[in-house]
Formats: sequence, C-alpha cells, structure tokens
Amino acid sequence: MLRTPLWATASLLAVAISLAGCGDDKAPAQQAATPPTTSQSEPAAKAAKALNEEAAQAVVSHYADLAHAIFRDAHSTAVQLQKAIDALLASPSDETLQAAKDAWLAARVPYMQTEVFRFGNPVVDDWEGQVNAWPLDEGMIDYVEGDYQHALGNPGATANIIANQQLQIGEDTLDVSEITGELLASLNELAGSEANVATGYHAIEFLLWGQDLNGTEAGAGNRPASDYLEGEGCTGDNCDRRRTYLKAVTELLVSDLEEMVAEWAPNTAGNYRASLESEPAENGLRKMLFGMGSLSLGELAGERMKVALEANSPEDEHDCFSDNTHNSHYYNARGIRNVYLGEYQRVDGSLLSGPSLASLVDGIDPEVNSTLKTDLETTDAKLQVLVVSAENGEAFDQLIAPDNSEGQDKVRAAIAALVQQTASIEKAAAALGISDLNPDTADHEF
Repeated sequence: MLRTPLWATASLLAVAISLAGCGDDKAPAQQAATPPTTSQSEPAAKAAKALNEEAAQAVVSHYADLAHAIFRDAHSTAVQLQKAIDALLASPSDETLQAAKDAWLAARVPYMQTEVFRFGNPVVDDWEGQVNAWPLDEGMIDYVEGDYQHALGNPGATANIIANQQLQIGEDTLDVSEITGELLASLNELAGSEANVATGYHAIEFLLWGQDLNGTEAGAGNRPASDYLEGEGCTGDNCDRRRTYLKAVTELLVSDLEEMVAEWAPNTAGNYRASLESEPAENGLRKMLFGMGSLSLGELAGERMKVALEANSPEDEHDCFSDNTHNSHYYNARGIRNVYLGEYQRVDGSLLSGPSLASLVDGIDPEVNSTLKTDLETTDAKLQVLVVSAENGEAFDQLIAPDNSEGQDKVRAAIAALVQQTASIEKAAAALGISDLNPDTADHEF
C-alpha cells in the first residue's frame, strides 16, 4: 500500500488516497510519515529563542502524564472486558453476550484516545499492530458466510484457525492445535498479508459480533450466543476452540496494554517515558505536534474516513463488525484535542490537566492558538454529527453508501474539518519555532 502523505494539503490528500487504493491491507501499524522540510522563517527563529526550556519540559512531562493516564484507562476497561467475556464463557446467553459487547464498546473509548501517541513515539507505533490492526480478513479466524470480501491474493483469507488443527499456507503446514496468545501473535501478517490479523480489539470484535452482512444497509454483526455453548446446542461448530480463542486473545490484549502502561509510568528507569524526558524539550514538542498532525490528517481523515468514503466500502470502516466507527473517529479526534489542551477526562469522570501546548503557543502567538482551538472545536462538532446520526439509526457504513449524498456530505464535512485543523497544527508548530516536523531530523525511527 502506498503511504499517504500525512501533512498534505486537502487536494494532495485526495490525490494520495486515490493512489493508495481501497483497503487491500489493514491500516499499517508501522506507517511512516515524512512531512516536507521547510527553512525556518525569521518569526519562527525568534519563537525558538523565546521558548522557555523549563516551561517546554513541563509540557512534555505532562504529555507523558496524559499518556500514562489514558493507557491506564485503556487497560482497566480491557480488564472489565475480560471479566465480561469470562462471564459469557461461563454461561453463554443473549444477556452475557450483550454485556461483553457493551464492555468492548466501553473499552474503545479510552483506547481510541491513545492513538495520538502512536506517531512520533516508536515504542507505541511498533506495539500498536498487535492491538488495533485493521481491516482484518475474518475468514482467517472463524467461519464466514455470504459474499465474503477479502484482500486479493491473501492465502490465509479462509484459513479458519478455529475449525482447523493445522493450516496449509502454500507449501507450509502450521500447527495451530493449541490456541494460545503466543500462537495468535505469531500468526499476525501470516504469509506476508497485513490483512491476516489474529489479535487485538478487532479480532475480539469479530468474535463477539460476527460478520456484518448488511453492506451499507442498517445493522451490525449478529453472532449468536450459542456459538459459545459447550456440547449440545453449539452453533457454528468448534465452540470449544472458539471459546479458547476468545479467552486467549482477550488475555493477550490485557497483557499488551499493561506493557504500554509500564512504558509511560513515571520515575521508572529504562522505560520509554524516561527516554522521552531525557531528550531536549524541543524533541518532545516535535513528537507531540507530529503525532497530532499525523493522526488528524493521514490516519483519521485519510485511511479511516476518505478511503471508505470514496470506495463506498463498509469493509474499510474502522469498527466494521460492531458499527461503532462513529465513536472510534470521535475519540481519535478527542485524543488530538487532549494533547493540545493538556487535559483528559478519565473514565471515572475526573479531569487531568496541566501544562499544555496551548499555553506555550498562546504565550508566543495568541492568534494562532485561538485559531487552532476553534478548529479543534469545529472538528469535534462535525464528528459529533456522525455520532448523533448513528444514535438515530444511520451509522457510518450507511452514510458512505453510494446513493446517500446527504450522508456522504456529513463525512466530507468532518474530513474537511480535520484537514483545516491539521493546517493550524502546523502553524502552531511554526509559532514554537518547530518548522521541520520530520521525525528523522530528531533522531526518531518508526
């Protein structure tokens, strides 16, 4: 898949996505970004001199506090998801299945706010693929029905781990008789296809909801709770292995999130946070701004919205089995806002706030700060339109239907807002004297 330029103009974004194709692979966990390098203007140079190192370092440290708090919430809600799944497996019923679905939806709220930490922070970007890779060819995991659209040329697209003790992939025979988290992690990108995703939120989502066979019509997946019954009454066959798979993949998710909480923990020698805080503050600010812009434009406006819109493809929507895509988009954007304003509302309702990029920019160029804050509010409002639409019965996959011009306009308005706020993020960076947002110039590799 071609890489979408993350700091393109609106017109370049459209060109980049038309070149990128429409979802043959998952959104790349290791997607690199190389924004254009520009020479530092005189105002930017003055801003760099005016930037207080101590104040800037406080902003970077609070950024790490935000990351730690949000990943902790992602972990704690995943633990609650694990408990709900244990209850489902103990007593499969419509009620316990719905409770597990509700727990999955709740777990997505904090997790989607962590994704702003992906770009610019290699430890997060390298880790993310095992946790949130998408789209996935669900036929690699379990049974599929109907007109199953999978990545072209994917030899694992119908492997069905749950139904088979061995997988024959080309000339290779793989032993999958014992389903463990370690095994499932090893099967990600099987045979070189990024659409082969065996772990993470979306594997769990598929195991809870099943395929969404509704296309761009109303309705999500509708897996029966009887797919998890032991013995008589089992539907879908292989209920014992499906139960084992769901338990193992959920345990792995909890473990992965625990690992990332540790990477951002304060006062911990050798973790990623310690490395970040030991760098010059300008490097930390660059990572913050680069992460905001990369998620805003290349990932959210581009890979997650524009690709699905232009292809009228529900296969390319982010939470396609559950029809939760509107919330995932909304909370991705909320994560960008969190970083700029230096605040985060925890799942318990309390507010974490502290030194922010907004305060730094305001001290140098109040107009730039005011514009970006307005743009963030506009984006929030445009994405809230998608949330309200879904709550009223018209989800993202319906909005992008080829005959739904009004729905498509709602999605385009959200994309336009993201493009506009990205331009303002770049201006905020320039105000701080950071005119080169190329991570390579700051010795980043991801």
